[in-house]
Amino acid sequence: MGEIERADLAHPRLRRVVALVAALNLGYFGVEFTVATVIGSVALFADSVDFLEDTAVNLLILLALGWSARGRALLGVALGAILLAPSIATLWTAWSKLHMPIAPAAGALTFTGLGALVVNLTCAIMLARWRTAGGSLTRAAFLSARNDAIANIAIIAAGLLTALSLSPWPDLVVGLGIFLMNLDAAREIWQAAHKEFAAAR
Repeated sequence: MGEIERADLAHPRLRRVVALVAALNLGYFGVEFTVATVIGSVALFADSVDFLEDTAVNLLILLALGWSARGRALLGVALGAILLAPSIATLWTAWSKLHMPIAPAAGALTFTGLGALVVNLTCAIMLARWRTAGGSLTRAAFLSARNDAIANIAIIAAGLLTALSLSPWPDLVVGLGIFLMNLDAAREIWQAAHKEFAAAR
């Protein structure tokens, strides 16, 4: 690891950014989970669990920024596994929804997705500068925010399609799409962690 990367990891601004991102994710988790429960949305439920997962990821990053490359690589592997948790929850919720296929409230789905997009874009912009400073750790945080922003655009589209069709399928399809994005993010983080193991050896 070069001197610039060491300085970045110790930079107080990086810690402040990660702490703020964790707080934003925790706050909007409460908002989105509540709305998802009230209107019965698979996509919002999946995305709310993502917000909770992002909170955990960023809190773990705060603990590990000063660790060795090997220690960060080990935690990177763990974070890759954490990314799978909302995917499993999404599949279970989608399966339950198939037994009661009722369309969620389109307006609430759209506007809650829009709010989530604002939060995630803000987090992604704040983390973009630091995404390579901590190897797989800060990469995990950046990928989570980026992927969630993409998912939020799909949620907004699902809300608009639901308003037009009164069908539960746009919500279900987006929820399953978030599942696939989480799998891909976990793969990327594991790859970065394995590279760090190789570099540490």
